Amino acid sequence: MRDDRYKWIALSNTSLGVLMATMDASIVIISMPAIFRGIHLDPLAPGNIGYLLWMILGYLLVQAVLVVALGRLGDMFGRVRLYNLGFAIFAFASLALSLDPFTRSAGAFWLIGWRFVQAFGGAMLTANSAAILTDAFPVSQRGMALGVNQVIALAGQFLGLLAGGLLAAIDWRAVFWVSVPFGVLGTLWSYRSLREVGVPKKARVDWAGNLTFVAGTTGILVAITYGIQPYGGNPTGWGNPWVFDGLAAGILMLVIFCVVETKVAEPMFDLKLFRIRSFMAGNLATLLTAISRGGLQFMLIIWLQGIWLPLHGYEYQDTPLWAGIYMLPLTAGFLIAGPASGYLSDRYGSRAFATGGLVITAMSFVGLMLLPVDFSYPLFALLLLVCGIGMGMFSAPNTSSIMSSVPPGQRGVASGMRATFQNSGSALSIGVFFSLMIAGLSGTLPKTLTSGLQSHGVPASAAAHVANLPPVSTLFAAFLGDNPIGHLLSTTGALGMLPAHDVAVLTGKRFFPELIAAPFHHGLVAVFTSAAVMAIIAAMASALRGGRYTHVEETPVEQKEAKI
Repeated sequence: MRDDRYKWIALSNTSLGVLMATMDASIVIISMPAIFRGIHLDPLAPGNIGYLLWMILGYLLVQAVLVVALGRLGDMFGRVRLYNLGFAIFAFASLALSLDPFTRSAGAFWLIGWRFVQAFGGAMLTANSAAILTDAFPVSQRGMALGVNQVIALAGQFLGLLAGGLLAAIDWRAVFWVSVPFGVLGTLWSYRSLREVGVPKKARVDWAGNLTFVAGTTGILVAITYGIQPYGGNPTGWGNPWVFDGLAAGILMLVIFCVVETKVAEPMFDLKLFRIRSFMAGNLATLLTAISRGGLQFMLIIWLQGIWLPLHGYEYQDTPLWAGIYMLPLTAGFLIAGPASGYLSDRYGSRAFATGGLVITAMSFVGLMLLPVDFSYPLFALLLLVCGIGMGMFSAPNTSSIMSSVPPGQRGVASGMRATFQNSGSALSIGVFFSLMIAGLSGTLPKTLTSGLQSHGVPASAAAHVANLPPVSTLFAAFLGDNPIGHLLSTTGALGMLPAHDVAVLTGKRFFPELIAAPFHHGLVAVFTSAAVMAIIAAMASALRGGRYTHVEETPVEQKEAKI
């Protein structure tokens, strides 16, 4: 029999762990201007965009690459042992980030390096938290427990935006300080309170499988990261031969990984798990949903910070904080629907809730696509709430379905594989949706910028210089809460030659939003159309999971296989 008190301790601690891990994935997004000002580095200078991307995507890349291996190691040596160590590494890396002693490029490298270490600790937390809960809770309560845990994890992505805006206004180092006390508290609490409920299964480390999987996923995700960056006069880097080679090499290594895993006696990941319909369908739905959801976060931030908030009188430097506040209905939707759908899925099965949630999510994407750029906030907030409800309805039942379908001895690696699909989807979505948005802007933005700037007296050469800069610079300026026109023109010296009236108009709150509204909406339609299509395909995959299925448990109370 499971200890009734222990399961609630496990839920509380693992929820704190995944909250910290996911918050730190997004907290630096809003804080980036303050962080780069603190280390005296311009994030929008052409040579520095790489630092910016690696600060954001490096964390996701490390987590996507390592969670499967860390989940497998948890199965072999103890899930709680690896989880506890992850909390300690996470806390130490947070402290090191806040103590960055360098400036400029050296300061950026320090932050990127320790973000990798922090992500390694976070990967230990996310790889093993779902397995720890699956061990601790009976089947009748598993959906509720995993629902609470997963909704808190997803909510952390959006709460990180709000926390980043608040803390960056105080001090850029506070963005990292905040994780230290919670990390130390979580570490002490987990070491004192958590215990191994599952039985570790000793096995040899599958070095060939680990290395090929890490090499394959790293190659693909690094190539996507560089695919976003300009290359050779093109707005994106998809024509870069290194990007193509990275994608090809990554895919080849994953094919080799699959071959290796069928040959070794004790594989890192048992590919036969994909024969379990609930596991296969649930993970496919997870990947597609993560792709559709991940791009949503970035597009909403750019929409709010670059256009809507300035049009409504907000100063550019204040837009990161207010963007986080105005996106709270999305988090509220998660918090409302996640635990409720998890509880109900324990009684009625996962398929209807997970599939229905994805359909609702797709409908909300269509609604967002139909909004004008200068929308009415109550309608926008309602669509965000509906979107959050749909995502919450999907996440908890889907996770419960995946985790309950595998043998107890494989729960750690199954949790890692689920997290890999989720994190890889988030990284892929940034590459896919940023590329779609940049492609949409590159066709119309240069001409729009040139005519708009020249109409206010900017010399033709300076206007052409700004208009021909990669659209990613304009996107990132809006994304970081910086006045794009003021920032871009300051590099040409043109502002000093213009009358005060024209300078005020060009650097005011309305010129850039009104100028970019039409090109941006063109890209926005492409992004939300793609997201809606992916959500519908994910719903179809979710519907294929079949009826409720629970793998045979190893406890005396639950020896029977529940299959309806």
